Amino acid sequence: MATSSTLTAGNGQAQVSVNPLRQGISSSRISQPSTIVFFGASGDLFKRMLMPAIYNLRLEDILPANFGLIGFARTEYTDEQFRDYCKQCVNEFSRSGPIKESLWNDLAQRISYITADFNDTSHFEALKKRLDEYQQQFGAGQNRLFYLATPPSVFPKIIAQIKNAGLEPASNPGGWSRIIVEKPFGTDLASARALQTEVEKVFNESQVYRIDHYLGKETVQDIMALRFANTIFEPIWTRNYIESVQITAAETLGVEGRGGYYDNAGALRDMIQNHVLNLLALVAMEPPASSDADAIRNEKSKVFSAIQPPLPEEVFQMSARGQYDAGTIEGKPVPAYRTEPDVRPDSNTETYAALKLQINNWRWAGVPFYVRSGKRLARKVSEIAITFNAIPHRLFGEVSDTIERNVLVIKIQPDEGISLRFNAKVPGQKNHIRSVTMDFNYGTGFGMQSAPAYERLIADAIRGDATLFTRWDAVERAWEIVMPVLEVWQSIKDRTFPNYAAGSEGPDTATALNPGWRPL
Repeated sequence: MATSSTLTAGNGQAQVSVNPLRQGISSSRISQPSTIVFFGASGDLFKRMLMPAIYNLRLEDILPANFGLIGFARTEYTDEQFRDYCKQCVNEFSRSGPIKESLWNDLAQRISYITADFNDTSHFEALKKRLDEYQQQFGAGQNRLFYLATPPSVFPKIIAQIKNAGLEPASNPGGWSRIIVEKPFGTDLASARALQTEVEKVFNESQVYRIDHYLGKETVQDIMALRFANTIFEPIWTRNYIESVQITAAETLGVEGRGGYYDNAGALRDMIQNHVLNLLALVAMEPPASSDADAIRNEKSKVFSAIQPPLPEEVFQMSARGQYDAGTIEGKPVPAYRTEPDVRPDSNTETYAALKLQINNWRWAGVPFYVRSGKRLARKVSEIAITFNAIPHRLFGEVSDTIERNVLVIKIQPDEGISLRFNAKVPGQKNHIRSVTMDFNYGTGFGMQSAPAYERLIADAIRGDATLFTRWDAVERAWEIVMPVLEVWQSIKDRTFPNYAAGSEGPDTATALNPGWRPL
């Protein structure tokens, strides 16, 4: 596939190399002035993801000219100390390499910090005063984006204090106020509903941006483009042509120092309920009436509504769970889950979860959707694999040849791209048939590195584009789908744990659920 061309001057000398796939792409510059407040600005998420994302948005001239950033956390910093900390975050974790001093000097003066106790309303009143100062000093206007980069346990407290200090949207008629809420949105159905009740006291649904960083990945966004910008796929995107769908989110990493959190969460809550079910909805949704955020989210919600949660007696026929033992990853020994720091020695928490789901609608009736996610598996890979039906009648190939089913794979990470497996004749006198794969790689094809998901999502929230954020009805229904499984798993101690070695494909129960899993 040709991915670049060269412009030639009149003297025959090549001047500039142009990638034709990138021609005609317009600027993404945000015009509205705004200020972002990061609650929890001294935490790991801000350090590794959020501050580097802000810098790169500035570097690529996407942020508005009139922009401000306020950090708000318990750690004691002066403004200057916090700016130094932010600079360190960028130098250590930014995809764009070492910081550019001239750009940083301009951005740094727009960064300030408030050392705060989330229980103290006076600190939120100080934030209100600072926002007013930003409006005068930087022309940042009255547009405010609040980002909750804190543990979920303090979400309700922060939201209540926003109202107590007069920072709620109703008190800001001169501009917009929006809030980004990180996952997890609740730890079960009841806690999710309780959190939603607190959110609704201050923000209406159009002002709430529930972030799922998977939805910000370029390849995930391209699922809709693949389906709805091409005529070759959508006509066969039905039960008449598709045998099954597999969605995999596998990691080689363990809990990485997060044992205390993970042992109270597990793979079903940490990955399946949010990331993986959102991918399923994008694959299975009907064509939306428009590209409007609510039109797309309406169709995703319909998919969740069509999934029947399992009855308690069906749970073990429709699910599999596992917990990793000691093993080897990339030639290095790694410990068992139960020996990780802050993990209970008799933990019943799953580090591997798989479900078999059915979508009871006209398009998908009878097609199994297999979803799985796990830690300490053989390979890090996130992908969606659509396996098509077998040919109805064999005409070609020698008797010894296997005619494999066509498979379309959307590769999310670590390799971003799309592959299609189909059958072709082997050159020669015999009529041998072999499967071949046609690959498209985003980095090679477009000649550019995909930006981390947080860059896209932060920019979309400032623009007011909620397409890639999760609406409450979808969150609630996703919890309703997984709750029967979660409740049965929690009520029964799995005596087989640990039941898969680190570095393996997962537990045998997953193979029993779906013997046709794609190898990791």
